[in-house]
Amino acid sequence: MAKLREPLLECSLPAALESMGERWSFLIIRAAFNGLHHFEEFQSELGIARNILANRLARLVEHGILGREAMPADRRKIQYALTEKGAALLPTMIALRQWGERWETCVPAFPILVDARDRRPIEPISVMSHDGRVLTKHDLIWALPGDVAQDPDRMEAAE
Repeated sequence: MAKLREPLLECSLPAALESMGERWSFLIIRAAFNGLHHFEEFQSELGIARNILANRLARLVEHGILGREAMPADRRKIQYALTEKGAALLPTMIALRQWGERWETCVPAFPILVDARDRRPIEPISVMSHDGRVLTKHDLIWALPGDVAQDPDRMEAAE
């Protein structure tokens, strides 16, 4: 474990948390996932103070999570949209929501998140192995790059 301490200091979790900020950033991203695009929409929906909203939007744009562009019809009106980097937060957002349902509110969230194809509720987010098994904390260990088994399928695809 001692040999892992130094690499753990380089963990990407603190950097991810720094770019997200705090509660309001997550709520802004949730609103963006739900189709909100304009400052006034975010402010009205979230009830957030204008100065805090402006600060959080600027931070999310700076970190490449939201894109900011002027509307073609009225260049004074700004539209915010999730970038590819921001859209990649979807599993994280769903996992946090599901965690909150289970451990904080102890009731299912409303509205229910469903698959658009068949309108059935989604499964809980889980950590999956390379072969599709659901893993728990007892199935995981930290490994240094030289100690990681290579995936033969990935190696063939890279060649």
